[in-house]
Amino acid sequence: MDKYFNYRKHKTDFKTEVIAGVSTFLTMAYIMFLNPVILADGGFDFGGVFTATALASALACFIAAFYARTWPVGLAPGMGINAFVAYGVCLGMNYTPAEALGAVLVAGVVFLIISLTPIRAWLINSIPKSLKLGIGAGIGLFLAIIGFQLMGLTSDNPVVLVQLGDLSNPLLLLGAGAFISMIVMEKMKIKGNIIIGIIAFSIIAWVFGFAKFNGVASAPPPMTHLFAFDLGAALSASMVTVIFTLFFIDFFDTAGTLTSVANVSGKIGPNGKIEDIDKAMLSDSVSTVAGAVMGTSTVTTYVESAAGVKAGGRTGMTSLVIGILFLGMLFFAPLATSLPKEVDAAALIYISTLFVRGIKDIEWDDIGEAGPAVLAMIAMPFTYSISNGIALAFVSYAAIKICTGKTDVSPAIWVIAILSLVSFLVA
Repeated sequence: MDKYFNYRKHKTDFKTEVIAGVSTFLTMAYIMFLNPVILADGGFDFGGVFTATALASALACFIAAFYARTWPVGLAPGMGINAFVAYGVCLGMNYTPAEALGAVLVAGVVFLIISLTPIRAWLINSIPKSLKLGIGAGIGLFLAIIGFQLMGLTSDNPVVLVQLGDLSNPLLLLGAGAFISMIVMEKMKIKGNIIIGIIAFSIIAWVFGFAKFNGVASAPPPMTHLFAFDLGAALSASMVTVIFTLFFIDFFDTAGTLTSVANVSGKIGPNGKIEDIDKAMLSDSVSTVAGAVMGTSTVTTYVESAAGVKAGGRTGMTSLVIGILFLGMLFFAPLATSLPKEVDAAALIYISTLFVRGIKDIEWDDIGEAGPAVLAMIAMPFTYSISNGIALAFVSYAAIKICTGKTDVSPAIWVIAILSLVSFLVA
């Protein structure tokens, strides 16, 4: 291991890398419970997604460990993208899980191709920072409204659209308690605060009979969505917007996450370039393709990887440890089915706060930059669509630039804006 990962060069050792891997895993293990819950709402098989999540995450981490071996990162199906697949593509657009997986596969292949060409750097530098931040915050608010509905904090109302839910529901109160506990543990710098909060308040629900306990471990559920993708719909004109949205979220989320990890781990050179980012991007795109084949939504690099970096992780050995731990999760499907959705929802709402906090870096003094960013933020939850939010943001951004005579922006802005406008017209 020392010879392969070259610990001494990176000023680390085996013990430190293992601790770093465990630290990152604890911060992202919640995906094992949330991903099946979310995709099951879109018509996916819960057990099949659970197994696919564990295997796809493990494989992705192994790819990162042995190919992008200077990156101490964890990969798994991404939050936000899974919600878009379940609630936007399957429920909103009436596509089947197989057709949605086909779109994920095509988006992954596009990502893979772009990762191998100079287009990658051009795209990263083309999208304004304000739009990236606004879209990220919009995804957070989209997750929040889903979390509110799952927890029961809101309910439908024909006059005011939504209203406060039944606060006397004990499961809702437990979910609210789980949310508060996650924040308190974060303040106390307790690693694994999300997974600890979910398990602790689920135990309370089981003890008092508010939820059914189905056991802890068993043989892994069958992979019901293995090779079940349908490319027919994915290659149709009506899927262009979906594929673009999947690609856009994954590409820029990965680029942003890798930049954050590079900052923490010292991987940015004197010239401003990030060491081996091409290998990390390629690992991510290959993992998305593999995840779609196995039967789960887009696999991406987790910003929670910073936890492992802060613990001293500097090589792919950290990723290897994370992958092994995800493999171990294969046998805990009964535990996953026992968790009340109201408590799971607490994690969604908590994660949404992490997405939204990036808005502090938007150029608020420039309304031409801030306006489209805010439009993206509010459009996603209010139209219940991430793709609508992205499209409206780019169309408005381009329109503002034209009307103010500031047309010296990247061609990528015009291309995306025109494609977004066309998608609205043919919808």
